[in-house]
Amino acid sequence: MKRNLQEVDVILNVLKQVLAVYPTSTFTHSLLKQYQERGGLSKKQLEGLYHKASGIKTISPGKLATIQAIILKKHTNHRSIATKPVFIEETDAVSIQKVADILSKYPQHKRVLFFKMKQESKEMLSPMEKTELEKFHTLLCGTPGK
Repeated sequence: MKRNLQEVDVILNVLKQVLAVYPTSTFTHSLLKQYQERGGLSKKQLEGLYHKASGIKTISPGKLATIQAIILKKHTNHRSIATKPVFIEETDAVSIQKVADILSKYPQHKRVLFFKMKQESKEMLSPMEKTELEKFHTLLCGTPGK
């Protein structure tokens, strides 16, 4: 004995109940049309439907809870904040002097040339780069920096 179980479509049921209460709502009509054509709604659209349906007393709390659960299951896109390069407001005289000392003895030192380029473009050296510059200065010039 097989049963013919039809799935319960809570979203469609709620859409129809909202349309019965607000028959002139273009928002609800557009949601219904999209739901029938595409078979689903976006997270924002479901939130709008939930907000509209939560004001109607005849819709059961279980259906509202189901819509809320569907909303929570949907993925939320988070955009990361664009990072801007940090620029030097005041020139770091000690780092500039260390770069000049090293390049006077080793003018082709690629990493120190990179540090010089960063200083010329007014970008700040990271703490790791400053440690590296200090190490180069100690090794190549023989004296620890200030």
